[in-house]
Amino acid sequence: MINVIFIDDHEMVRIGVSAYLSAQADIQVIGEADDGATGVKMALELRPDIILMDLVMKEMDGIEATRLIIEQWPEAKIIIVTSFLDDEKVYPALEAGATSYMLKTSKASEIANAVRSTFHGQIVLEPEVTGKMMAKMRKKSETAAHESLTNREMEILLLMAQGKANQEIADELFIALKTAKVHVSSILSKLGVQDRTQAVIYAFKHSLVE
Repeated sequence: MINVIFIDDHEMVRIGVSAYLSAQADIQVIGEADDGATGVKMALELRPDIILMDLVMKEMDGIEATRLIIEQWPEAKIIIVTSFLDDEKVYPALEAGATSYMLKTSKASEIANAVRSTFHGQIVLEPEVTGKMMAKMRKKSETAAHESLTNREMEILLLMAQGKANQEIADELFIALKTAKVHVSSILSKLGVQDRTQAVIYAFKHSLVE
């Protein structure tokens, strides 16, 4: 049996989902709480296999409750079940230690399947959440690429965007041609591009040059 507790201040949602889960042959709801503070205490006392957690609650919200549970019990598996897809809810909840993220608009059967999947070590995310995470990771990766350039490398990238060859860059910066080539090679590597043209396109795409 997969032991579950449900922490949610929406009584109708909590009762309805709990009833459906308890009707499953492999799941039983062993506890319910209607606020975050009570939920934290219950989770640490009962140590269920899965914790279903609402986000917006009285006394203590789900993000803080998740953080406190994970701090004291790192192995806890917490599934967020909420109505919110806002960035200020999604990212803090996952960063606090939530394993999966579901919406209350999901069917009870989908929440039951999420319980099973999370119990077996999988991560279950609503498609919208997956899209948000991928977009954030992609943006972070792209931003980190040019932020890793040194001041000298940024200077050389701007000269490359002006169409300067390696020798012209060396002459303008009063450095050896070999040093200029090393810097160019480093720039290409850090930006993850194959040649000077792609590096210049990157610079224009990210508004590094006009």
